[in-house]
Amino acid sequence: MEKLTIQLALLVVAAAQPGLSAVLELNDGNFEATMSANQLVIINFYANWCRFSQMLTPIFEEAAEKIASEFPQGVALGRVDCEAQMGLAQRFSINKYPTLKVFRNGQALKKEYRGQRSPDAFLEFVRTETTPSIKEVQQEGLHDHIAKRSVVGYFPSKEGPEYAAFDKASTVLKDDCPFMSVIRPGEVSVGIHAAHTPNPEHQYDGNAADHAALVSFVTDACIPLVREITFANAEGLTEEGLPFLILFHHPDDRRSLELFEQQVRQDLLSQRGSVNFIHADGLQFSHPLHHLGKSKQDLPVLAIDSFRHMYVFPGSYHDDLAKPGKLKQFVEDLHSGKLHREFHYGPDPTPESSNAPASEEQAIENLVGDSPSDAPVPDSAAPVEHQFRAPADHQFRTPPESAFVKLAPGKNRYTFAGQHDEL
Repeated sequence: MEKLTIQLALLVVAAAQPGLSAVLELNDGNFEATMSANQLVIINFYANWCRFSQMLTPIFEEAAEKIASEFPQGVALGRVDCEAQMGLAQRFSINKYPTLKVFRNGQALKKEYRGQRSPDAFLEFVRTETTPSIKEVQQEGLHDHIAKRSVVGYFPSKEGPEYAAFDKASTVLKDDCPFMSVIRPGEVSVGIHAAHTPNPEHQYDGNAADHAALVSFVTDACIPLVREITFANAEGLTEEGLPFLILFHHPDDRRSLELFEQQVRQDLLSQRGSVNFIHADGLQFSHPLHHLGKSKQDLPVLAIDSFRHMYVFPGSYHDDLAKPGKLKQFVEDLHSGKLHREFHYGPDPTPESSNAPASEEQAIENLVGDSPSDAPVPDSAAPVEHQFRAPADHQFRTPPESAFVKLAPGKNRYTFAGQHDEL
């Protein structure tokens, strides 16, 4: 125990003396200067009392030394003590320790570093992140290079502010959209091309030298409304905290995916901030399907994962999805609690029903009965629908538990903000 205390004390002393550490100790005074001086910065937002932060400290130090040796300029590893630098922690919405954020050209990426925590893994990540973000192609046969939705810029040369803005935008957004450039005489032009198409479907008509405007255009036009979930990005998607409206489909089934994308665009744009629209390879994500009582033979399967429970879209996918209002109602029923309620107690009564209750009070009375033995069971910790005892002949059901919540950041890698008092 004494030996461990001495080792930790030496680490603290080393961190306090910048000359002894390859990791930059960041604060309000040097943060912006560090961003300006480097193309790529990885920052460890940590808490001294967090055991995972303590475990990462020597690994991150060794990684910084290796990276500095191979990349003496343009790349930096830094750390922020979230208790001493609360302003920086709040600025970047840090809610778990350690959080490893990645910055390109001074801008924080949506994705965090979630790979293996080893010096070699950090070094390999930097090698990948510093590869050229723009692929130069010829105009002839351009569509052969566009395997997915891409940003294509036409420039007379690689000199000038327009190409510089395009290059800077590509470093920020290359994970969302491939960037390609065509060098040829003529005016500067930037557009978004669909897969295997020679002509753009969205043309940028702003100032090509305006980096911020270009990033905004690409973000709106290129990042898909329906995103694919993989095992590599699942932790990040779940951490966004929004319920999933998710289509499980065979990887070769483009028709079902296109129908889903079309209906989401048509009916659910207003729900973009409250639901994540996701599609998944139903062969790779077979476990969530099994959780729903489905298999690959049932694909495509559309469901909602609320991160508490999962619900299957009612009806036939190809026959019912395009019916006006059907998909929108499915999502609205999640928000209203109807999906959860009906799963437990069966379909809500309709106005046409002969025994439909006249009021909410009548509905509760029908549910709990009016005899002393059927009185409500007080339980303030339970959901409202669990606080009443159902009729004796009712078959109480519970919807399948969330499958994707298990892919969220876990307590075996992070300490969450607010847990300090529990330690």
